[in-house]
Amino acid sequence: MPITTAVVAEARSWIGTPYRHQASLKGIGCDCLGLLRGVWRGVMGIEPELPPPYAPDWAEAGADTLVAAARRHLLEVDSATVMAGDVLLFRWRAGLPAKHCAIATSDSTMVHAHDGAAVTEVAFRPWWRRHLAYAFRFPGEH
Repeated sequence: MPITTAVVAEARSWIGTPYRHQASLKGIGCDCLGLLRGVWRGVMGIEPELPPPYAPDWAEAGADTLVAAARRHLLEVDSATVMAGDVLLFRWRAGLPAKHCAIATSDSTMVHAHDGAAVTEVAFRPWWRRHLAYAFRFPGEH
């Protein structure tokens, strides 16, 4: 199975998992980073590093920690060329670090976890595209 197909299938298998800050257990709970970590484990195996504990508002100011970690383990791509299987990083306002991640399931949909809801697949609408700061691909064949 191509890696992009595996990433999309694994991301979709998390749909319905409740939101739980700092968790990463399919069907039990996860946040957006926990979803990404779980998809990595499902497709790639052991996580290359574990995140330190973080507060819900960890990215309101300071370094772009999420981007730095993505650059260590994923392949950065032009955010204008997003395809299924890509990891999407969002920032809510210019000058703030990226603080939300999702996985593209097509050129017009994505799976993500957000506070107060379960993991879901949603349309990758213009609002999301305006806040897209970075895109990455899992390493492997594409």
